[in-house]
Amino acid sequence: MKNTECDSCEIYHVHQDMLKKAHINLLDEQTTAHLSETFKILGDPTRIRILTLLSSTEMCVCDIADTLKMGQSAISHQLRILRGARLVKFRREGKEAWYSLDDGHVVTLINQGLQHIMHG
Repeated sequence: MKNTECDSCEIYHVHQDMLKKAHINLLDEQTTAHLSETFKILGDPTRIRILTLLSSTEMCVCDIADTLKMGQSAISHQLRILRGARLVKFRREGKEAWYSLDDGHVVTLINQGLQHIMHG
């Protein structure tokens, strides 16, 4: 056990085994940056609403726009960002693009966030 002084507190103990364990769990810079960017993308209320809609069914841009009472170009812009983050995917059917969540992890992210805010 090693005593160390710190500006924000008096004296605290650093346990070497805990420090080693924390170092093992430390994410590399690239992974940290990617995760941070994903959370930034999820930080937009419109994108959360789009993801929530797509969690129950596949939808085209016009239906998403009608449901959210927004313009199709605004929805397309948000979908482009969500696609870039691999949160949604699309398929073409004629001239229409149909959007759905990229995979089950997206629902898990939303559900975990909801559980966290509902918890208190």
